Amino acid sequence: MQPQRARPVSEGSNIYRSDMRMTHMRTFDLAPLYRATVGFDQMADLMDRVLATDTNQQTYPPYNIEKTDDDAYRISVAVAGFSDADLSVEVRENALIVSAKKAEEEGRKYLHRGIATRAFERRFHLADHVTVTAASHVDGMLHIDLVREVPEALKPRRIEISGQKAIEADVVNAKSVN
Repeated sequence: MQPQRARPVSEGSNIYRSDMRMTHMRTFDLAPLYRATVGFDQMADLMDRVLATDTNQQTYPPYNIEKTDDDAYRISVAVAGFSDADLSVEVRENALIVSAKKAEEEGRKYLHRGIATRAFERRFHLADHVTVTAASHVDGMLHIDLVREVPEALKPRRIEISGQKAIEADVVNAKSVN
């Protein structure tokens, strides 16, 4: 069997479609971004992580991220079968790390085991000035509350614009002092 040739999608079109399965490359060279910017390396690192071609992305355990207020968030992780002692929540280098280790129970024979209690480690990258305020484990859900606390020096501030009259008053005041 010979592979089929690519053929035009429509008459007069320069766009070709292949009936053979093709893989798409999603690699980008972000080196020019590193060379042309100062202080945006975190954004480039984030783009590197998002655009990584890692097809083995972790899906266990399932989680939700919700915005509870203007500067407040909650991460809820489904951790059925784990006790408080099995779970660990840690903040390290702008990363929230949620992990769990469950000791295997000896003597049990399962006919069907549909509740996964395997060990895991889930990482969430935190933006600057985001801190973890609380964690609770209720009804098989681990809830982690976060808040963004922007320092006063970094908050936007309004600069008053002085007009022509203010400049003339400053000039008059300066002449009277001399």
